[in-house]
Amino acid sequence: MNLTSPLARRLSNLGLFKPEELQSAVRSDASSLSEAICKVSQLSPEQLQARASQIFHVSQFDISQFDIASFPDQQYLNEKLIRKHKLLPIAVEGKKLYLATADPTDFSAFEDYEFNTGMQTEAVVVRYDYLDKAIDSLFDSSSSLGLSKDDMEELEGVESDESNNKKSLTTDVNSKEDDAPIIVYINKILMDAIKRGASDLHFEPYEKRYRIRFRVDGVLHEIASPPVNLESRIAARIKVMSHMDLAEKRKPQDGRIKLKISAKKSIDFRVSTLPTLWGEKIVMRILDSSSAMLGIDVLGYEAEQKKLYLDALAQPQGMILVTGPTGSGKTVSLYTGLNILNTAERNISTAEDPVEINLEGINQVQINMRADMTFANALRAFLRQDPDVVMVGEIRDLETAEIAIKAAQTGHLVLSTLHTNSAPETLTRLMNMGVPSYNIASSVSLIIAQRLARRLCNHCKEPEQLPQEELIKQGFTYEQLAELTIFKAKGCDECTEGYKGRVGIYEVMPITPKIAEIIMRGGNSLEIAQVATQEGVNNLRASGLKKVAQGVTSLVEINRVTNA
Repeated sequence: MNLTSPLARRLSNLGLFKPEELQSAVRSDASSLSEAICKVSQLSPEQLQARASQIFHVSQFDISQFDIASFPDQQYLNEKLIRKHKLLPIAVEGKKLYLATADPTDFSAFEDYEFNTGMQTEAVVVRYDYLDKAIDSLFDSSSSLGLSKDDMEELEGVESDESNNKKSLTTDVNSKEDDAPIIVYINKILMDAIKRGASDLHFEPYEKRYRIRFRVDGVLHEIASPPVNLESRIAARIKVMSHMDLAEKRKPQDGRIKLKISAKKSIDFRVSTLPTLWGEKIVMRILDSSSAMLGIDVLGYEAEQKKLYLDALAQPQGMILVTGPTGSGKTVSLYTGLNILNTAERNISTAEDPVEINLEGINQVQINMRADMTFANALRAFLRQDPDVVMVGEIRDLETAEIAIKAAQTGHLVLSTLHTNSAPETLTRLMNMGVPSYNIASSVSLIIAQRLARRLCNHCKEPEQLPQEELIKQGFTYEQLAELTIFKAKGCDECTEGYKGRVGIYEVMPITPKIAEIIMRGGNSLEIAQVATQEGVNNLRASGLKKVAQGVTSLVEINRVTNA
């Protein structure tokens, strides 16, 4: 990735970003220079294409409408060169080859193509995201889950020796050795899940059918239905990849997969099997370490909520609790905070079950009940190792709660999670566990309740007209109605059912003197919620309606995630 590209220099000279910002974006999770430029400059891919065309006097082209299958000279479709330089031949005119590119100033790439093809080249600038899709659709067989009829017949008829495939801790999807049909099929499914942005994969056997579903943006979608007689082979292959016991089919098992998808990138999966009536149901969770590196600004916190979280993280001691149901983004919120705290001056230790995101500089401990490595025992060990920051994956019992609170009271910053529906209910949950109210009031500094709502697709969302009476009933005020425009999902080729990505909905409640007073006298969650509202804390519903008013999500989606 050439950070000194003339394109990057010219845009930087225009004041759109600073060179060090571009370096930071490249180091995070940008897959190309163009993507990094869009992130730091706030340009859209379309705007970047227009700028590059205007500055360097290069023609533009809409590659999304181009059918690469109709390209007449297949000899110039060199996969190695195309993937290396992100150039795609789109036309031939005599001895001139026109190459689609997002960066028309990458001269070494054009020279390499000229040397390998013997053709003169000319740049045609396109959107980088459309170019990536075109390249993937051309070469990547995993972009489509469906095998051909002949392949499926071969898949059903092949008995693969799974024991011979257990070679290493990492599965390489590009390996030419693992070409058995069942292996190819599973690799296609995993790659497709990654590309669709799925968080979980469900492999479900039934009496007369087998179903594979992806959870995308929090909603399950059926994506494949292979023959039911493949159940045992699919389960066996996944168990081999996860290093589980192949012979054990009566008990649940847990494992992990590290899937190598390129020379520099691999993806981790957490795998769980469960014996059911018709075979083993398998659920795989995609563990994306880059999600912890996104930064607090992209998680969806409102300005005042972000300040409260950062202020609590800046304290030398106290307890920050993040609460919400499974899959509500608690881990990402915690790890975003840990990433902010992760400096050479701090000793940070975490106890998790399981360890989902690996971060260098943080001492992570995997809970192991068989070895008596419980949350409580891990916490005791942490306190003997001079910690500054401690993270407990979940407070499940009184013993863990008491040790965590003791740590918060003795000069340590403690972060943890609980499964409750709102911030006020978290305090009463601790009381019901048996934690003395004076300990809660003196140790807990901030509680964050959260949900994840699907973002509306910016390409196809459209305004929704609702009567004023209905909007008032939903929770909007008469003052908001004057300038309120809400949007609804439509659906297009760029999204899934009108939504693309997710955004956090938060209730961020600091423990103020008034709330501490209610805790001390044993008040209930309703009293705490009432005082919090008076002090300006937005509950989950109010925060969700803000996102609707901002056009980020729809009213239907907020009703779904806030149970209205």
